[in-house]
Amino acid sequence: MKRSIFLILCVLVLAVLLYFKMRTPASNQDKIAPDFEATLIDGSAFKLSDLRGKYVLLDFWGSWCPPCRRDNPNLVTLYDQYNSRGLEIVSVALEKNDRTWKKAIAKDGLRWPYHIMRTSRLVATDALALKYQVTDLPTKYLINPQGKIVGVNMTKEEMAKVIKDN
Repeated sequence: MKRSIFLILCVLVLAVLLYFKMRTPASNQDKIAPDFEATLIDGSAFKLSDLRGKYVLLDFWGSWCPPCRRDNPNLVTLYDQYNSRGLEIVSVALEKNDRTWKKAIAKDGLRWPYHIMRTSRLVATDALALKYQVTDLPTKYLINPQGKIVGVNMTKEEMAKVIKDN
């Protein structure tokens, strides 16, 4: 009896560890961020490499994603504090349509100019999400001015420290 309880607990612990491992994107830290081109919310062309020389927070999110929406005020604060020091935010939303996406941007006060919508709600089927090995939303990559990924899913405080210290 005790042995079977122990085995069940071991299996549960292993399942929890695997779940969190699957939710965390593969470590891209210290790798050059893959470049990509997209169309912004205003219809203009965008290329990630055009932001070299700045810190870039690449944020994969969705208007339908409660954890994403809860984190948006932190992004606004970070942007307000560090945009003048060279931080840009690039939001990549996985959506079914642009109506709810545009409403969420306005409601959450996402005032940076780099908003990209991908017509998909599944990270497993979106080419850009796959390029960055995104497994869940929200997922954030902090990219340094040299184009290197310096952190994945960092807290607002961790990102602020990296930007401040450099």
